[in-house]
Amino acid sequence: MKKVWVKVVPWDKKLVTTALESGADAIMVPKNYTDKVKELGIIQTIATDGNLKLGQDVVEYEIKSGKDEKEIVKLTKTKKVIVRTTDWTIIPLENLIAQTNNLYAEAKSASEAKDLLSILEKGVDGILVTTSDINEIKKIIREVQGSGETIPVVTAKILETRSIGMGDRVCVDTCTSMNVGEGMLIGNSSAAMFLVHSESLENPYVAPRPFRVNAGPVHAYIRVVDGKTKYLSDLKSGDEVLIVDFKGKTARAVVGRLKIEKRPLMLVEAEVEGNKISTILQNAETIRLTKPDGKPISIVDLKKGDEVLVTIEKAGRHFGMKIDETIVEK
Repeated sequence: MKKVWVKVVPWDKKLVTTALESGADAIMVPKNYTDKVKELGIIQTIATDGNLKLGQDVVEYEIKSGKDEKEIVKLTKTKKVIVRTTDWTIIPLENLIAQTNNLYAEAKSASEAKDLLSILEKGVDGILVTTSDINEIKKIIREVQGSGETIPVVTAKILETRSIGMGDRVCVDTCTSMNVGEGMLIGNSSAAMFLVHSESLENPYVAPRPFRVNAGPVHAYIRVVDGKTKYLSDLKSGDEVLIVDFKGKTARAVVGRLKIEKRPLMLVEAEVEGNKISTILQNAETIRLTKPDGKPISIVDLKKGDEVLVTIEKAGRHFGMKIDETIVEK
């Protein structure tokens, strides 16, 4: 996921507080100010004596000629590099983005950040905010946090649903409220995951729980951050998961708690690109998948031929990480 750092040099308590309250990932401060940051909140600091040591873990590099490109690529193999220049025509940022990771760039406005995050459809790995305008700091942080990866979602056609008895079901309660059209990717296999809709709708049975996805049984996979998956049973408070909408746009959410209870379960089978895929969910009216237009559909209303959103991938996974290996899951 993209990172956002805020530069507070010289020290300004109000800017630090703004960065903390807005959800920045780290703050760059002068030497001997890390403890002052800790008095205000828990966050990484970038300084010569910080959590991320300036000059050791993080380096700043001013581009002066095309020859600097090779040096920057070399540095990014072991460090996070903040690049700056007054003239991007000297060395196109596209060249660096195409060759390396751990690349950060400075931005003093939300529009600059947006451009930097979208170059080559990949963008830099993070933004260092260099403005002292509090409103602009908030806008830039929102821009970065809203620039999460996009996961390709495709349409699958329902083949069958059937009751399969009892099991241990997991509700994932997050610290974020979700909207209609948003949920989480869940599946029996990491190769095919269904967009299970959040409990963000009014219904006659229970009050809305927009922070919750009734995700499925303990064995199921869930898509989390950094392109990884986890078993639902492995999640814990403080972990990060992905919220995904019907267009595939993602956002991070922190797990507040899990609710694991014995509930009746239903097997949902579908077909996509000629392959049969499946997931298991609680057998209840309030559990929903997501249609291609973003509207939720209750699993008890599913009929053969109905269309729902899924994501598929070809590579296998090992401990939640994608690998180039043939793995068959049935």
